[in-house]
Amino acid sequence: MLDREAKFQLLEDLDNFPAVAITGARQVGKTTLAQQVGESLNSDFVYIDLEYPDDIAKVQNPVLFFKSHENDCVILDEIHRKPELFPVLRSVIDKNRRNGRFIILGSASPALLRESSESLAGRISYNTLDPFCLPEVSAKTDWKDLFMRGGFPGSLFARSEKSSMRWRSSFIQTYLERELPVLGLDSDVRILRKLLIMLAHSQSGTLNTQTLANSLGVSRPTVARYIDFMEKAYLLFKIEPFYANVKKRLVKSPKIYLCDSGIFHSLMGIQSFDSLVTHPSVGASWEGFVIQQTRAVLPPDFDIWFFRTHEGAEADIVITNNDQPVLCAEIKWTNAPKISKGFRNVISYLDSPDNYIITPEADTYPVEENVSVTNLANWIELVRGIG
Repeated sequence: MLDREAKFQLLEDLDNFPAVAITGARQVGKTTLAQQVGESLNSDFVYIDLEYPDDIAKVQNPVLFFKSHENDCVILDEIHRKPELFPVLRSVIDKNRRNGRFIILGSASPALLRESSESLAGRISYNTLDPFCLPEVSAKTDWKDLFMRGGFPGSLFARSEKSSMRWRSSFIQTYLERELPVLGLDSDVRILRKLLIMLAHSQSGTLNTQTLANSLGVSRPTVARYIDFMEKAYLLFKIEPFYANVKKRLVKSPKIYLCDSGIFHSLMGIQSFDSLVTHPSVGASWEGFVIQQTRAVLPPDFDIWFFRTHEGAEADIVITNNDQPVLCAEIKWTNAPKISKGFRNVISYLDSPDNYIITPEADTYPVEENVSVTNLANWIELVRGIG
């Protein structure tokens, strides 16, 4: 059920680089994807789990181990637990630059991996694996389950809502208590949990680190560091404001979102779709979900932003290519939306050619000359096709 495009990209990268990295949150499916790709190769592959003692023992002398598998593809899982392997990899690759030698998996962003490793620049390509998006699972489930449970396989395909909720609670606890310290964030787990819950409550709003710092009783730079680290560990993401050449006072702070709608619902204590649709945060949750889905399918040459002025003009999504708006969208939790005055103003300011109001299930139809209502599934296909 993993995206065929992701497999194709990895196989292509393995033809062009000695090492290929797959990064993404823990339990998102990196190992499954790597093993499926490994089985597609002409050469043999060897899988090493750097959390498993027997496998760790195999690479106690990594130079000797890699030499004995010089003609194989070696998959190194959870590489962030053994950053001392990076300089060895660099040396081994430079002695034999055969492409497709290594697939490296890590539950941290490339930036965070590079902070603790010797650079593999020119020797490695990085690929991020997101939680499941709708096109990948539409044959197995519908958007409501994906929205409620999120895109992590263990949560989405759990036997019951209760099992799904338990999986997500355990995921959050494990990340805060074990994963973040392993990645290098040394802090009080209670503060991190409280911060994560506060960020969930402020989802879709602009980030105010001073307010968060005051509530937590820590400094503003400390909060900024925690948030930056959580972003690099794939617990959350930011959307930056788009700066257009307009004579308006623009909001300059980023908006912040949890990495996955299911994780958001767990932090908010929302246990079922029925309770979600009447919850005060359903609009913020839907906005975050649509943006998650959009980011997952956005072609690499395009960027995603939001746009907001202090006078009230706002677009939840601005997709650009070479800094030129291509698509603008307003996200609505209703199937009978009306175009807002603020969104009209954005269209006028940016002169964006194609503009949409994204709903859960409405048909696609025009409401004005360059504005259409559409549903999430159609919006995703539109975004996938712009490249």
